[in-house]
Amino acid sequence: MQSERHADKLANPSRTIETIKKYGFTFQKRYGQNFLIDPRVPERIVESAGIGPEDCVVEIGPGIGTLTQYLSEAAREVIAVEIDRQLIPILQETLEGYDNVTVLNQDILKTDLAAIAREHNGGNGLKVVANLPYYITTPILMELLEGEAPIDTITVMVQKEVAARMQAGPGTKDYGALSLAVQYYASAKIVANVPPNCFIPRPDVASAVIHLDCRERPALPEVDEKKLFAVIRASFGQRRKTLVNGLKNAAGLPYTKEEIASALERMGLSETIRGETLTLEQFAQLTNELDRP
Repeated sequence: MQSERHADKLANPSRTIETIKKYGFTFQKRYGQNFLIDPRVPERIVESAGIGPEDCVVEIGPGIGTLTQYLSEAAREVIAVEIDRQLIPILQETLEGYDNVTVLNQDILKTDLAAIAREHNGGNGLKVVANLPYYITTPILMELLEGEAPIDTITVMVQKEVAARMQAGPGTKDYGALSLAVQYYASAKIVANVPPNCFIPRPDVASAVIHLDCRERPALPEVDEKKLFAVIRASFGQRRKTLVNGLKNAAGLPYTKEEIASALERMGLSETIRGETLTLEQFAQLTNELDRP
């Protein structure tokens, strides 16, 4: 029954290979293209994203439409944003009959998601789903999190180690600026691990699906966001250095060694402490302490 249900879908490996050959499609390394060939993965993504019949979904990088088919069956409407022009005629065929899908041949980093929310979802929050290219994962995530568009959830497949960084806590090897940025804007949870054999071509690394519930407002609205992330980036710029040395040597931060040490002392922290041990709340407190007269 399971195999019959997926026989005509692109998640069936033979259908993917047939489609690629039919169009003479060549994978573009610059776009980091890897197509899913395991039906359990798109099903898990749709389930983890909590997509229902009232939802408007933005899919980043639909490829040949493998995940799009599952999204279309679950959502009210799907807006699929694909940068690779050679995939557009393929999508027109593979998504024929999926009447609630709109394909945009655009770069997601230049796409007006706020306008999509207004025009397709009455200005309400979108659900974003993607199999993200590894090389551009962080810029896309930060654009989604920091942008003006209303986004309720983000469910993305990324390199496994990047997913680990996104939900890492203080004192762990994966903890860093990306961890803090994600946690500032959302709560994160890894919902599935995806081995390389679930893709064609097979990538060199394992992947993971991570689900982000976006906050209505940032976790710490009482801190200057720009200064906070300048402090965080400087703290992790040279992980082996103490926080004092990392901050005093950072371009764009005007604080002396004495001012930094004094701020840490007021927080009850040693001047030999490293940035990787501070929580998001402590970074916010440090940022405010540094600017105290």
